[in-house]
Amino acid sequence: MNADIVFIGHVCYDEIHPFGGTPTTAPGSAVLCGAMAAARVGARAAVVTRMNPADGRILEPLRALGVECAAIPAEETTRMRVIHPTADVDVREMFQTANAGFFRLEELPPIESRFVHLAGITDREFTIELIRGLRERGHRVSADMQSFVRQVDPATRAIRFADVPAKAEIVALLDCVKLDGVEAKILTGTDDLAAAARRIADWGCPEVVITRADGVLARAAGETYFERFTNRSVVGRTGRGDTTFAGYLAWRLDHPPAEALRFAAALVSIKMETPGPFAGSLENVLERMKRA
Repeated sequence: MNADIVFIGHVCYDEIHPFGGTPTTAPGSAVLCGAMAAARVGARAAVVTRMNPADGRILEPLRALGVECAAIPAEETTRMRVIHPTADVDVREMFQTANAGFFRLEELPPIESRFVHLAGITDREFTIELIRGLRERGHRVSADMQSFVRQVDPATRAIRFADVPAKAEIVALLDCVKLDGVEAKILTGTDDLAAAARRIADWGCPEVVITRADGVLARAAGETYFERFTNRSVVGRTGRGDTTFAGYLAWRLDHPPAEALRFAAALVSIKMETPGPFAGSLENVLERMKRA
């Protein structure tokens, strides 16, 4: 497996219950949203996932974009139920009704990449040992902290957001880390994004990206940058953070942090105006950057 970015994480079925609307079920996940966005803007993307082989059709849109996929067999494919109890799309109740299991280093295919991104949905996918193993193999590694902050109750399957005792140890193993504003506050105690990013960087990660409803912040090499989103609707809000970070990583491979952040904000602004994964092009993103 050879790619610019290898995304590791569960694919899933998302059962979305919109406020006042009709429930829908469709393939989703951080891996799906992220890899599709990266591929559509020219990055060579690959995916390693765990799933029931009977659900292989989930991977068809990725393969259609040229994304190499490796599916580790599991008894079941992960399933999520997301309920929006109010009109505020950032207020969500989440349940993981099925889980494909933890990734193990020995199960991973041989990987050559410029970045390995751990794009998990909950704390039921990755361990510190896996991250250490990837680093020992020489990979540059990034992770979405939702993979540790979103904790599944084994009895009710409800997802609660909680602090992570090993957070500093995890972050120190990463070359780049992604969070949203809620996760940043849980982990650092502050809702000031710039202050949270500084604190997380002090734990040993050189690059920090934090999203929230109105935009995205990055801290790199001691500098902090912020870009506002320019979306005209939020019908495609699901997958916002995953898509933002994928856009950032894809452009960051060959561009400085400030420009990568502008690119990511433009890309996800387009994505949020249409349900589903990002379906635009590199040209669409560059044009949105000019308009912004």
